[in-house]
Amino acid sequence: MNIAVCDDESKILEEISAFIEKEFAGNKVQTFSDGEAFLFAVKAATNVEPDILLIDIDMPGLSGMDVAAALTSEKAHTLIVFVTAHDELVYDSFKYHPFAFVRKKYLQEELRNVLQDCQKEIKGRNKKFVFQNGTQMVNLAQSQILYFEGQANYLAIHTSGEEYRMRSTMAGLEEELKNSGFLRIHKGFLVNLEHVRILKTEGLELDNGEVLPIGKSYSEAAKKSILRFMRR
Repeated sequence: MNIAVCDDESKILEEISAFIEKEFAGNKVQTFSDGEAFLFAVKAATNVEPDILLIDIDMPGLSGMDVAAALTSEKAHTLIVFVTAHDELVYDSFKYHPFAFVRKKYLQEELRNVLQDCQKEIKGRNKKFVFQNGTQMVNLAQSQILYFEGQANYLAIHTSGEEYRMRSTMAGLEEELKNSGFLRIHKGFLVNLEHVRILKTEGLELDNGEVLPIGKSYSEAAKKSILRFMRR
């Protein structure tokens, strides 16, 4: 994994870097003392973005949330992990869809579990979904799929760029993708939790701006699952 660490406290930078090099040897670690330097490095390295960004929420100049907003606007795939000494800022950061949080007072205890979860997430992104679209066989990375929509005897597969169709049942597909980050939110919709940006009263908003309904019979369980995923 390519891991970036951004914090204005040199002690924290050194502690995180040393921990990763010891506990997760073989991964590349780059450190930055401010958000501006990190964003400049990302822009300078064309088509290269870190797999993981460990960043302090509260920094002078660009805050961690400012940097997260910039990455979101660029549709980066970087997993954002906020590192903070200010628990009260955590809820303000949810709109940037962070992957996880690490508290500085429990740095090493929490960092190990979070990085293990990041490894699993990155590995899962490489999973493929193969299906027949008319006369063609299509091979998609599961991470490309935004959601599935029931359409009579077919399922529509929505991605950010194209829409495909396949013959299947929603129940069968739900079982096939169990434990792969997809959630049934409605009798007609199975959504990729990775692309959920905002949870609303009667629906959710995806990172491409689309809004999907949450069915009444699915509402309670779906909202709990979405919140757990968003707060990882």
